[in-house]
Amino acid sequence: MLSRIAAAVVPSLGHLTVTSDRATAPAAGSIIVANHTSLVDPGIVLAALRRLGVEPVVMATAGLWRIPVLGRLLERGGHVPVHRGTDRAAAALDTAALALRDGRHLLIYGEGRLPCRTDAAEAPPESFRSGLARLAHASGAPVVPLGQAGARRVSSGPCVKQISGFLTAPARRPRLHVHVGAPLHLPPEVGAATAAARAAVTAAWRTATHSIGEPAELADGDQPCGEGVSGGSRPGPRHPARSAR
Repeated sequence: MLSRIAAAVVPSLGHLTVTSDRATAPAAGSIIVANHTSLVDPGIVLAALRRLGVEPVVMATAGLWRIPVLGRLLERGGHVPVHRGTDRAAAALDTAALALRDGRHLLIYGEGRLPCRTDAAEAPPESFRSGLARLAHASGAPVVPLGQAGARRVSSGPCVKQISGFLTAPARRPRLHVHVGAPLHLPPEVGAATAAARAAVTAAWRTATHSIGEPAELADGDQPCGEGVSGGSRPGPRHPARSAR
């Protein structure tokens, strides 16, 4: 349901394009890990993945389940709440592993929070949490890196700016791009696996950033300012990619 809603709404917010390193969609039971930059980028990612025939289960902070309507949609869709800082946090990985075993795709945000920045510029993914590596090792699932760019042009910064950006996006039509990288199996050590996943997502993000002609910050960005959906250099050359429009 969330994927269908995103696919209907996102095209009205901007011009979305999608590319992939592979000619086929990610295999069933894959972990898709994306960079997190804006409150609206989960919707953009879901809309892009639906063009590839993928409607994933999403790991997200449990607070979203308390939002009227959205909470019901998350519950009905079998998405996975993450209760950070509680004894129930580890259970989210078990629930996610079951979804993967059932052949569902799982969308996770390795950073697990939004960057604490007020500008609309692109910047590389910040440090990843270890949950992705631990889930990949426990489930044996392949990890598919995904980079998105342009979401901050729809909504970013303080609350008033976010609302203003969202309301004016249909008139501004910012360029949005999602790039899906090739699947990889992470190395066995958690630290190395976490670093490898971040590097792969950063490469996919660079491709997405390059695709919309957006300048990227040279630094790794500022400290995170809040949690969201769980889980510098110049843009590199575009990878050979399949386009889904």
